[in-house]
Amino acid sequence: MTQVNLTLSEQEVLQVLTGDRDEAIRFLLERILNEVIKAESEEQLGAGRHVRSEDRKDYRNGVRERGLNTRIGKLVLQVPRHRNEPFHTMIFDNYQRSEACLIATMVQMVIAGVSTRKVEKVVQELCGTSFSKSTVSELCKKLDVEIKEFCNRPLTYTNAPFLIVDATYFKARENNICKSKAFLVAMAYRSDGIREVLGFDVFDAEDDYSWISFFSRLKQRGLKCPKMVISDAHKSIRKAMADVFPGAAWQRCQVHFLRNILDATKDKYKEGLKIELNKMFTASTIEEAERIKNDIVREYGDIADMNIALEKLENGFWDSMTVMSIQYLDVRKALRTSNLIERLNRELKRRSDVIGIFPNPESVFRLMGAVTIEYSNAHSVSQRLYTEDRYNAIEKQITTDMLNIAYRQHQELEAA
Repeated sequence: MTQVNLTLSEQEVLQVLTGDRDEAIRFLLERILNEVIKAESEEQLGAGRHVRSEDRKDYRNGVRERGLNTRIGKLVLQVPRHRNEPFHTMIFDNYQRSEACLIATMVQMVIAGVSTRKVEKVVQELCGTSFSKSTVSELCKKLDVEIKEFCNRPLTYTNAPFLIVDATYFKARENNICKSKAFLVAMAYRSDGIREVLGFDVFDAEDDYSWISFFSRLKQRGLKCPKMVISDAHKSIRKAMADVFPGAAWQRCQVHFLRNILDATKDKYKEGLKIELNKMFTASTIEEAERIKNDIVREYGDIADMNIALEKLENGFWDSMTVMSIQYLDVRKALRTSNLIERLNRELKRRSDVIGIFPNPESVFRLMGAVTIEYSNAHSVSQRLYTEDRYNAIEKQITTDMLNIAYRQHQELEAA
């Protein structure tokens, strides 16, 4: 290996000893690295400068300057050019690996909810390297490939009998106008009991077109018709279900249903009614739940202010009880609400709060999609809701009931 020699003049030694410490270290490091590069060049050429040798493999062809950002400042290195074969140095190989790690860390900071402006300050402080917030935003576009692969992955392997869907909204600029964008998410419990995010997308609104397009995309990727879909009572979700997954029964989220009823209830009755409704939702059998519902109707039926609330209860009762076809109480409890996806939505909102208004709809898809994938990966290894053998027993119990419920719900939807 070629020996590296560093020679300093008397003036340079005095400058190092009397000058600013960081500047002196930067000066010495720059000189050392330039000597390392020069030695590497001689080793690859097979001969020193102005040396005639039979071992020579190539010839020099000038130099070019290349900056190297370090904690102590930017170093300017003199990188040799070779006439035939490109010059290679381990310095920049290591630098590229470090730079890649830095970029990955910066992107992860943004996904974790750190604003691009704060990322800029942190990197400047830790690395002595300046990255503008617009540069950080551009680096986040490196996520596009991973996100598209996730959203386009085939679902032919996935039997997802229980599908949970919801939408949340984010502000984004489009054509210089701030608009609200709907971020649709589908999460499922698979037949092996593992939960997984199946897909997500951004639409202008949560309407019939967006939900039909969203469900159709899942189906095109190979998703089989689920046994049951859990969601709030958004009409477009129900319409899309009927069009794309006609064999799926709808479970109305009991938490949303409870809120709908209490919103129509006078304040002085809310606390008592809430306790009784929770007893109804947690009943062990459908007969017991119906008895509690009838008791509520009789108890509050003579109160004029309760008419709207009781009407909501009567109209939505059976759709909120679809899950009662499942005999296992722990499984039933997990599937009676869309709380699983609501927790994801809260995480999305927490991450988006530092951004405020997204610069464009693509950035909503990119950053919120990255958070969703991260959430899915983190929770897919958590405890299973059931084993495959247990699901097989559940499937035998519910298949006929779910088809009958789906048929009834479609008839009611058409009549509405």
